[in-house]
Amino acid sequence: MPKPFASSADTSPKSETLEVLADGVYALTSEGDPNVGAVEGEDFLVCFDARATPASARDWLDALREHTDKPVKYLVLSHYHAVRALGASAFEASEVVMHVDTLGLVRERGEQDWASEFARMPRLFKEPESIPGLTWPTLCFDGTMSISLGGDRGDLVLGHAGRGHTRGDAYLWLPDRKILFAGDLVESEAALYTGDAYHREWLGTLENLELLEAEVLVGGRGAVVHGRENVTAAITQTRGFLLGLTGAVASVHEAGGDIRDAFDAAHRELEPTYGKWPIFEHCLPFDVQRFWDELDGVEHPEIWTPERDREVWALLQDRG
Repeated sequence: MPKPFASSADTSPKSETLEVLADGVYALTSEGDPNVGAVEGEDFLVCFDARATPASARDWLDALREHTDKPVKYLVLSHYHAVRALGASAFEASEVVMHVDTLGLVRERGEQDWASEFARMPRLFKEPESIPGLTWPTLCFDGTMSISLGGDRGDLVLGHAGRGHTRGDAYLWLPDRKILFAGDLVESEAALYTGDAYHREWLGTLENLELLEAEVLVGGRGAVVHGRENVTAAITQTRGFLLGLTGAVASVHEAGGDIRDAFDAAHRELEPTYGKWPIFEHCLPFDVQRFWDELDGVEHPEIWTPERDREVWALLQDRG
């Protein structure tokens, strides 16, 4: 029997959990679906990531409104992927913020990514007709950007720790509370999608995140992580996935094997630890293809389209 393409067969609803991490700091998790968050300023909100459609984003905002009615001043997008960005219009934010490299990716491949992710993960696209178009920033940053939250709430810092999941990943850091929203740079017991990654640089980016010494971590997927040791463990799990993937694929590449051999080697290496985690089987063909391309000297990820997705899936994951 052929394997269902990517997450196209994942149609069951997920249970959502809104967690209050500290006074005025919120995270919404949903059993391995993309996480989102929000931070209260004195008279405004900063929201982190937008979900795939305005209809889905409104579900998150409805839950958030049970805790605060402050308007959204800033919507921060961790990166350009459709499931993080296309619901932005629901927030009616004064400013849509992203790293300058993410703006470049929206220009270069936003339309193709939208089509690709819709085909791969249709369940996440609630009422896709509610999407007005690509999400464009009103404000970009390079390096770091600070937002004063007002009163005694301190500052919120947006940063770019280096290339990793994409070349423009942004994180949100609350230094006074030691709370880190890492986007898809770190996952908590969820497989990594690395189809747009810079694998070896990602390892250094993780080291930069560790230097923050966070005590609460909201990764891109999975449960919120509490406690310094557990934050370190989540980063270590993410690093372990990258090391297992790159080690297995590189060994086959160096030995003169082909990409199908590399996929099989990566699957053998990673499945015992990561195989039961969300989206493992979905991600792995695209992960292997991207790192194989890197080993072939392709610095920047090739653009994923629905057609290319299907070709890679058929070659690596669904071989009859």
